[in-house]
Amino acid sequence: MIKIGIVDDHQLFSSGLAAMFSNVENIEVVGTFDDGEAFIEFLEKDGELNVVLLDITMPKIGGLEVLEILRKTRPSIKAIMLSMHNDGNYIVQSVRNGALGYLLKNADQEELTKAITAVYEGKKYFNAETTELLLNNMAVEGEVVKKLSPREREILELIAEGLTTKEIAEKLFISTRTVETHRVNMLKKLNVKNSAELIKKAAELKLI
Repeated sequence: MIKIGIVDDHQLFSSGLAAMFSNVENIEVVGTFDDGEAFIEFLEKDGELNVVLLDITMPKIGGLEVLEILRKTRPSIKAIMLSMHNDGNYIVQSVRNGALGYLLKNADQEELTKAITAVYEGKKYFNAETTELLLNNMAVEGEVVKKLSPREREILELIAEGLTTKEIAEKLFISTRTVETHRVNMLKKLNVKNSAELIKKAAELKLI
């Protein structure tokens, strides 16, 4: 018997899923949770399950944060993201945070059952649509990384270390204007608005 939890802030959706799985012999829904916080509290009270279906956008603690917590505290629990976001960025981030599967909310019972069974066995599960989104996004990110020059990578690492523009200029023996030009160019290449977003995106791409 595969014990699963459903974490989604849309109660009608999670209740409908729970009712649907009541007819599946080898799957037992041990609970539905309105947000990540309620789910984590359940686990802290020794709640046991094998697989969790996670929405991404939820109040309090979202699905991506739940993944990070599970990776650190309950790595035996396998996660499938079940989301309305057909966005490659979300899929890539979910995988990096530890999800073994990603499906859109229009998935039917047969596909959901296949996905749950696969990840329970330690396999990954992505259907044709989410696989294409994942691969396309990774290809785009790969091209972005290639566009960063060695000097930009060097400055990026120093920004991540917390150095100011003046400190970076002094360390690299270049002008502050040159440092700022490289920073602006990196913002454009990584499609972000400021240094905080630049560091976050660079970390996601494992550039720092």
